[in-house]
Amino acid sequence: MQTTALTHTAEPQDRRGLVERAYADLRRRIIRNELTPGTKLVEAEIALALGISRTPVREALLRLEGEGLVEAAPPRGMQVKPLSARDVREINEVLACLEAEAAGRLAASRPGAEPMAQLDAAIAAMDAALAARDHDAWSEADYRFHGLLVELAGNRHLADTARMFLDRAHRVRLLTTRLREPPVYSNTNHAAVVEAIRRGDAETALEIHRAHKRRWTRELDGLLDRLGLRD
Repeated sequence: MQTTALTHTAEPQDRRGLVERAYADLRRRIIRNELTPGTKLVEAEIALALGISRTPVREALLRLEGEGLVEAAPPRGMQVKPLSARDVREINEVLACLEAEAAGRLAASRPGAEPMAQLDAAIAAMDAALAARDHDAWSEADYRFHGLLVELAGNRHLADTARMFLDRAHRVRLLTTRLREPPVYSNTNHAAVVEAIRRGDAETALEIHRAHKRRWTRELDGLLDRLGLRD
C-alpha cells in the first residue's frame, strides 16, 4: 500500500518539475529577448531542445500566456507576444503606481541593516556598471533594484503583481538601454530613494520615485518611436 501511494504522488511531482523547467527556461529567454517578439513557439521543437515531452511544454506556454508573455498564433500554436507602444506605456503606468507605493511603505517600515545592505548593493552595482559602460550589467542591476523595492515593502500581493509587470518592462529595458544617454539620473534618483528609506522618510521616498517615473515616461515616449513601436 505504501509503495502504491508513493508511486501515485511521484508522477505529478515529476510532471510539475518538468513544467516548471520549461516555464523557467522559456520565460528567461523571452524576458532577455533571446526569443524576440513575434517568434513562433513550436511545442515539438521546444520539447526536443529540453529533452522532455510536449505536455509540460504546453502547460508552460499556457502559464506564460496568462502572464501576457506569449499569445495564440492562428491557425494553431503560440508566439512570443509582440510589443506595442500602448502595452509598454500602460505597463509603465502600473509600475509607477506600485513602485511609488512600495517606496513609501518600505521607508515607513524603517527596514533594518540587511534590507538596506541589499539596496545599497544594488545601487553600487548600478554605479559600477555605469562607470564601466556595461549596458547589460546596468540593466540587470536596475532590474534587481526595482525588484528589491517591491519585495521588501512587506505586501506580498503588491510584490507579486509588480514582479509580473517588472518582468514585462525588463524586455523593454534591455531593448532601449543602448539607445539611451548614460542613465546617470536613474542612479542618482535611486540612491536618493534609498537614503530617504534609510531615514524613514516615506513622503520623500514616494515623491522622488514618482518624479523619477515621470521623467522616465517622457524619455520612454521618444525611445518607443526609435524602436518603431506603434499602438
